[in-house]
Amino acid sequence: MKILDGLYGFIWQSASENNCNSFFIDGSKKILIDPGHRHLFQHVRRGLERVGLAPERIDAVLVTHGHPDHLETAGSFGPSARWAMSRIDYDFVLQYLGSRTEIPPPAFFLQEGDLAIGDTALQVLLTPGHSPGSVCLYWPQKKVLFTGDVVFSQSIGRTDLPGGSGKQLKESIARLAELDADILCPGHGDVVTGRENVKKNFKMIRDFWFNYL
Repeated sequence: MKILDGLYGFIWQSASENNCNSFFIDGSKKILIDPGHRHLFQHVRRGLERVGLAPERIDAVLVTHGHPDHLETAGSFGPSARWAMSRIDYDFVLQYLGSRTEIPPPAFFLQEGDLAIGDTALQVLLTPGHSPGSVCLYWPQKKVLFTGDVVFSQSIGRTDLPGGSGKQLKESIARLAELDADILCPGHGDVVTGRENVKKNFKMIRDFWFNYL
């Protein structure tokens, strides 16, 4: 699915398996956001092949948070691929998985602030609530917001998993709503396109879902 020039979404639509949406930024460096489960990676592989890219050519893998359906494939790319997530969520993963994890350590950690990868300039926002160290990524040049499992189309991330917090999620969503976004790329479900639709989505979440946080 081409979302706009230089941005593709591999949207997960199976009702019988749990995996996340993955997003590919095709800049001077090839960036994959949330690669998903290892055993379901063929979905992403096919998407990359449709745009003429082998997974081994990915330069950077960015993970929004430490749940397996977003993280598991992170360290499974070519030797030149560098992967990253927040330090908070990496420590969270180690706390629960310890020596059982097969995921290699990140090449670097995502921190609040600017992140330049080749000619792609992103902003990293620490947005806890769904997990303690969840991050969202904002691409100002294209006005695209990657929300992981913080915000979906007409819904929000769950807070009943370990490390979840309704109060923090509410604060994180309120912060994201202030951004100038034309496209919202969530970790599950449909992409929200159009500035007014993004605004309406945040308003609906505030008016309905905030009552449950």
